[in-house]
Amino acid sequence: MESGKPRVFGYVRVSARDQNIDRQMIVMEKLKIPKNNLFIDKLSGKDFNRPSYKRMVRKMRAGDVLYIKSIDRLGRDYTEIIEQWRILTKKKKADIVVVDFPLLDTRKKDKDLTGTFIADLVLQILSYVAQTERENIKQRQKEGITAAKAKGVRFGRPAKDVPEDFFEIYEIWKKKKISLREASRRLQVDHNTFKKWASQFTC
Repeated sequence: MESGKPRVFGYVRVSARDQNIDRQMIVMEKLKIPKNNLFIDKLSGKDFNRPSYKRMVRKMRAGDVLYIKSIDRLGRDYTEIIEQWRILTKKKKADIVVVDFPLLDTRKKDKDLTGTFIADLVLQILSYVAQTERENIKQRQKEGITAAKAKGVRFGRPAKDVPEDFFEIYEIWKKKKISLREASRRLQVDHNTFKKWASQFTC
């Protein structure tokens, strides 16, 4: 390793339906991640078929450090997150830093047995939460579409019909994670159209 210093990597992922990488990129810029060590995937995490991630893993060596904003950037289900964590830390012998959760920082080699146990437990819990949240969103989407159809809301073909991915974006907007403007932009409609659709989902 050059100069005896670990190389620093950053990984950013968004799904095909959410192309906004700004928040993750701001974190990477603050960390001063070298551009040639910053890997970005704009693909669904369902099957973990991510070309940039795979190139990054091949490039990493023992002692390197990977920064991710949140634990679900490693995968979108419990099994995959745990498996990728194992590959990176055990097989590649690299370190991982989860920016949003400082306890998950494998550079802290001086942890006692209790500290290690707590960190492992947190990893398990956060991985489980990431999967259940995704499953809950899918279930709410299914229920929302069914309820909307019962109200006469049409999905699909004409330009102003509600698109299939509306409910997923609606859920994010309802939780105030994105603005009305951003929600409308993602669906490529004006604000009034989005609000009209949203009102049809409101009991």
